[in-house]
Amino acid sequence: MTTLLINIKELIQVRNSDVKKVSGSEMKTLPTIKNAYLLIENDIITDFGSMENVPQSADKKIDCSGKMILPTWCDSHTHIVYAGNREQEFVDRINGLTYEEIANNGGGILNSAKKLQSTSEEDLYKQSAKRLEEVIALGTGAVEIKSGYGLTVDAEIKMLRVIKKLKENYNLPIKATFLGAHAFPSEFKNNKEGYINLIINEMLPKVAEENLAEFVDAFCETGYFSVDDTDRILSAAQSYGLIPKVHVNQFTTIGGVQVSVKHNALSVDHLEIMNTEDINALKGSETMPVALPSCSYFLSIPYTPARDIIEAGLPLALATDFNPGSTPSGNMNFVVATACIKMKMTPEEAINAATINGAYAMNLSDEVGSITKGKKANFIITKEIPSYGFIPYSFGSNLIDDVYLNGKKI
Repeated sequence: MTTLLINIKELIQVRNSDVKKVSGSEMKTLPTIKNAYLLIENDIITDFGSMENVPQSADKKIDCSGKMILPTWCDSHTHIVYAGNREQEFVDRINGLTYEEIANNGGGILNSAKKLQSTSEEDLYKQSAKRLEEVIALGTGAVEIKSGYGLTVDAEIKMLRVIKKLKENYNLPIKATFLGAHAFPSEFKNNKEGYINLIINEMLPKVAEENLAEFVDAFCETGYFSVDDTDRILSAAQSYGLIPKVHVNQFTTIGGVQVSVKHNALSVDHLEIMNTEDINALKGSETMPVALPSCSYFLSIPYTPARDIIEAGLPLALATDFNPGSTPSGNMNFVVATACIKMKMTPEEAINAATINGAYAMNLSDEVGSITKGKKANFIITKEIPSYGFIPYSFGSNLIDDVYLNGKKI
């Protein structure tokens, strides 16, 4: 089955297969073809180019006059699998409590863990599937999902099994990350060593035995897991073949970037607080910095210093951090707009960060993230818009006409 999309006003993020990510000044360039066609065969992109050279035959033709096509968003950092919500904490913050104060009062991650532990696997799946369908409709065509709201052996495994079931039932790339080191459970408040041993000696072997995750994460932050804790956990996880993707520098800079680079982390995520040593540690590494601007927006904390990172010659990816406590939204369109408005990224930089660099941050460079021959036909057809800069400019509007996954309209 061949499908030919014609009269595309602009085909965005056109790349050769050898481009896996873009860094520094390269991020300002977004390759496009105006008045273009796109040919897909079953679920794969097979050809594209100017309408001057459009193929004459196809099983199906779609006229995209006035509309643009770009690859679906690649959201490399989410916590979509959770139970219930934390709207009361939202009100508490409005009334003056900080994220840390809420956590110290038994809220935050521990609140979500308590709810999740008492939720059945079936109900957890239903709640999570609804969220996944929501973000797909908003243009997300590849997603990473973390555990981390279980904090017991059984509950962490339950979360990862739900992620596995989502992967089986939804036709988009989904990557699973084990985040047992998200917070210390209340019963281990005075025995942190005991919980780290539980992660290393019981959780990790179980995750590996059932092949439930590709990545491992830790919340390396003041008041959570120290650099030494993170070092131990990443070392243990890598003996099972798990690749690090690490929460670092959300509130303080304590060396999380450096320990992540030491372990060849695929990405370091958050990065709201960065210093020269952190940026220098990333230079020469293959680790992708990932910014989560919706989290900064929701918590009213600093934004990742995108300009400093990009001007240092580094790449940058954008993701949602979709979770019940600090970012109850999986809208990548809002993320792209917020990166432009608050982080002073150009539309070209933001789209690169949310597509090709996001794919890199999930080890999906060969499958998604650009309009490339041989990649999955996962793309967004916009409504009639004047330019791709209109996407972040018109931040409150839904500019998506259709979303295609594996060559099929959802």
